[in-house]
Amino acid sequence: MKTILDPYQLHLTIQRLTYEIIERNANLEETVLIGLQPRGVYLSDRIVSHIQKIYPSINIKYGKLDITFYRDDVRGELHTANKTDIPFSVENKNIILIDDVLYKGRTVRAALDALLDYGRPNKVELCVLIDRRFNRELPIQPDYCGKAIDSIMSQKVKVEWDKEAVILY
Repeated sequence: MKTILDPYQLHLTIQRLTYEIIERNANLEETVLIGLQPRGVYLSDRIVSHIQKIYPSINIKYGKLDITFYRDDVRGELHTANKTDIPFSVENKNIILIDDVLYKGRTVRAALDALLDYGRPNKVELCVLIDRRFNRELPIQPDYCGKAIDSIMSQKVKVEWDKEAVILY
């Protein structure tokens, strides 16, 4: 067991990701933030909260996307879906998908498929807290990355939001 981010580092990393998003998206009115259910929502909630503190007068478009039934790597099992909440059009918007850990890329692929059911965005970017650089099965890379780590397939990365830490098991 190894701590990748302690509470202080986690807080700083989320702040940095927030500022990077603001820096690269001059027009936040045309930018949509979408947290991927279930674990990406913890990160997206915090990023949206930071943006709202910095720009309280801007109405941030923020949604939550469930990709349960778009996955191609979980079949034949009974799954409980989370709630998708996208109360606006994504048509011609700049979308930033937010998730906690990028590993094989399958969650992001499923999110791209699910997103198209809500319209055709102008651009889609990816923001992740942790990028497990190796063992990617699809050509997907983050545009915003909190921390890139090297790990082997048998290891697990767990973002423990209640403890405010990221642990490698």
